[in-house]
Amino acid sequence: MKLKVFGLCAILLIAAMVAMSQQPPARPSAAPRPGPAPAVSEYPPAAPEPAQQPQPPQGPHPPPPPPDPVGQNLFPPELVMQHRQAIGLTDDQKNAIKQELMRASTHFNELQWQMQDEMETMDNLTKGSTVDEAQVLAELDKILNLERDLKRTQLTVAIRIKNKLTADQQNQLRSMQHRPPQ
Repeated sequence: MKLKVFGLCAILLIAAMVAMSQQPPARPSAAPRPGPAPAVSEYPPAAPEPAQQPQPPQGPHPPPPPPDPVGQNLFPPELVMQHRQAIGLTDDQKNAIKQELMRASTHFNELQWQMQDEMETMDNLTKGSTVDEAQVLAELDKILNLERDLKRTQLTVAIRIKNKLTADQQNQLRSMQHRPPQ
């Protein structure tokens, strides 16, 4: 029994040494980072304990995403409805926008149900020990078509909302979009 444990430990030690030797060497210009790598979390970091000093961020920040060429020219429905009084939205405009949103909402719900059905089908197709490539790719095409329809509907709503607004209302919304929240 002791021989098996000793052999297992020796194998693990050798495997660890091989793995460490395959890591790329650290760059000389990079400052060494003490401690383990920080954990990635979707939550903001907790405030440091009183005895700890906050560490400055390490490394460069990722570049900001490129501007959305379509989205920067259209207005989310929430923005329009949130500032409806400030931009002087008329009752006719408000009602027309509400109708567009209700129509789109019905279509979104239908697409969501279809998408869930197709995702369940995809799950079932990929569960087995072997997968029929043609069937899975055909199912993927169905899912991608539903996603395309969803994005097309979202864009259609945004276009129709913009077309209901006057040029002055659009300029006001544009300035509100780029203003930091207060």
